[in-house]
Amino acid sequence: MDITPAPGTPQGGWGAQTHQRGIGSDLPLLATCLALTNGSISTAIVDVDLIHLSPEMERKTVDLASSMVGVPAEHLRISCTHTHSGPNTFRLPVITQGLDMVLSYMEDLPHRIAGAIWQAFQQLVPVRVAAGEGSCDININRRFQGPDGRWVVGRNPDGPVDHTVRVVRFDTLDERPFATILHYACHPTIMAWDNQFVTPDFPGVAKRVVEQNVGGTCLFLQGATGNLGPRLGFTGDLSIYRRLGTILGLEASRVALNIDTLPKCAVFTGYQESGAPIALYRDQAIEQADPTLSVSSKDISLPVNPMPSPEVLAKEAERLRAVMNEMRRSGTEQQIRDATAAATQAGMRVDRAKLVEGKSHLRRRLMAIRIGGIALISTQGEPFTETNEQIVTNSPFTHTLFSGYSHGGVGYVPVREAYQQGGYEVETAMFSPDAADILAAEAIALLREVARD
Repeated sequence: MDITPAPGTPQGGWGAQTHQRGIGSDLPLLATCLALTNGSISTAIVDVDLIHLSPEMERKTVDLASSMVGVPAEHLRISCTHTHSGPNTFRLPVITQGLDMVLSYMEDLPHRIAGAIWQAFQQLVPVRVAAGEGSCDININRRFQGPDGRWVVGRNPDGPVDHTVRVVRFDTLDERPFATILHYACHPTIMAWDNQFVTPDFPGVAKRVVEQNVGGTCLFLQGATGNLGPRLGFTGDLSIYRRLGTILGLEASRVALNIDTLPKCAVFTGYQESGAPIALYRDQAIEQADPTLSVSSKDISLPVNPMPSPEVLAKEAERLRAVMNEMRRSGTEQQIRDATAAATQAGMRVDRAKLVEGKSHLRRRLMAIRIGGIALISTQGEPFTETNEQIVTNSPFTHTLFSGYSHGGVGYVPVREAYQQGGYEVETAMFSPDAADILAAEAIALLREVARD
């Protein structure tokens, strides 16, 4: 389903950007759904080319889709690719041009996504499934310590990073490609504040490359990318996201084309005399299909950091927005950037303070979908790559795809070591240093429970 906003809709949302309205789209934004059923259990995975969905919008969408397709809402997974160059649907207080357009867009969005889910359930076909892995280095650890000791968002070639490209391939029974899941961890921040075009960033290009080379439809599932970013990024040059997306897409295509959903062995049948005697074989299928399809989810509690009163922070945010609006009328380009960044950061502090006010813990959703020996596990927010490593290493499944940016909601979940260093992800985190360890332990426990079912 095409979910591209109209030209003139507020775009981006970067604190450093000087424009508000987007000129148009460089590539379409899509909501892509994979529906699965074994006759008694049904589920759906939706990949949405947006930075995130609010909990309210996510709930409205799954409730609408559930009523349309007759599948329990808790069996429907909506995940965002997390592109930072889509419509500005998440920092509405800083918008003074085109707010009506983005509100109209957001009102229609749940119906479009629910429609994609309904459509997928109308087109079910029998499939076989298998998975494989590759490697791609378009990502890098983004927590960089500057010469002055400050931890910022940059490039850290010595930091932990996961280059794994995880691919799940679905074929029809006659071995024609039907769908591919591409799972990778990297912030889609190649296109930044100088870019005035809506783009799906590298995930959108990677999906199209897989579809061109493998066939069928491709979904992109974002991994644990809280501290991972692109090795080239923060640019207005559209060619760069297209190039890095192509690199990832070609590696995913290579992996997908090497996957056999129906493995075979060669059976010797005799000889053929030619210029040389040649052995002849026939392929004999080795049916290894595991028909298991299961869905399990649970809410977990993560401890939060205490924050100042939202009312106090809101007054400061209002003051900084007034400064921003004055700079937009009469300031220089740099003054606009600085004022917009300050107002954006202040608004983020208000949003976080409202979420944790009066709470010691926040509830977060974990959802696991088992397809044979493959497990897809998802949560809200932005976990770090070290959390992914803990989960994958201790998973009982041969292939484990762990994702953030799902089920609505935001919030970094830094690992304990990051709190000792500081930096953007820690300063904006709602959660305490214990949260990442709890998240990993709960995810591993859920995977083991699903494996026993």
